[in-house]
Amino acid sequence: MCPGMTTVGIIGAGHIGSTLARGLVDRGYTVVISNSRGPETLTALVDDLGANASAATVTDAAAAGDVVIVTVPLKAYQDIPVEPLAGKIVLDTNNYYWERDGRIAVLDDKQATTTGLLQDHLPGAKVAKAFNHITSSDILTTGSTAGTPDRRALATASDHPDAAAFVAALYDEFGFDVVYIGSVGESWRVERDQPAYVTRQTKSELEENLARATR
Repeated sequence: MCPGMTTVGIIGAGHIGSTLARGLVDRGYTVVISNSRGPETLTALVDDLGANASAATVTDAAAAGDVVIVTVPLKAYQDIPVEPLAGKIVLDTNNYYWERDGRIAVLDDKQATTTGLLQDHLPGAKVAKAFNHITSSDILTTGSTAGTPDRRALATASDHPDAAAFVAALYDEFGFDVVYIGSVGESWRVERDQPAYVTRQTKSELEENLARATR
């Protein structure tokens, strides 16, 4: 467990959010999970997760977490509460699916990144890209202990070194090596349709795929 980060707030209870909640509870974290429909719709999920999980409103989950995961459809990123996340590490799993989210001009024109949009929306937070380029079904099933040959790797990007370090430590807990891309301005390299997106890859393969990315 990452020191000092024992409670994780999760905003979004879809496939990624609920899977990460399971993985975090299993690793000793306390989880406060939320969605846009209200905590009463999450009763079955938190009952299944056990005593270390609870449901809350989005604002309360944001306030409760020592670190917070944002895993909502990208079109809803501006609904994320700003004030409760000031000063906190925020993990961004979001991807741009224009078919779902509608067209976002700054992304279509390659003038921004999905993580950059969230960082701009949360200027006081420390946003890092995490778990966006792995399917939910792989998160708890494809990790392995450090040093395992051909261990799977995942990437992160952040303007804040402590946020990137947190993601690296969390990836390791889940069984993955890490590759640090750089700032959120470079996080497009692991977005949808890039070579590193939703591909099982080792650290060296991920580094190669990030280098092959084109905009």
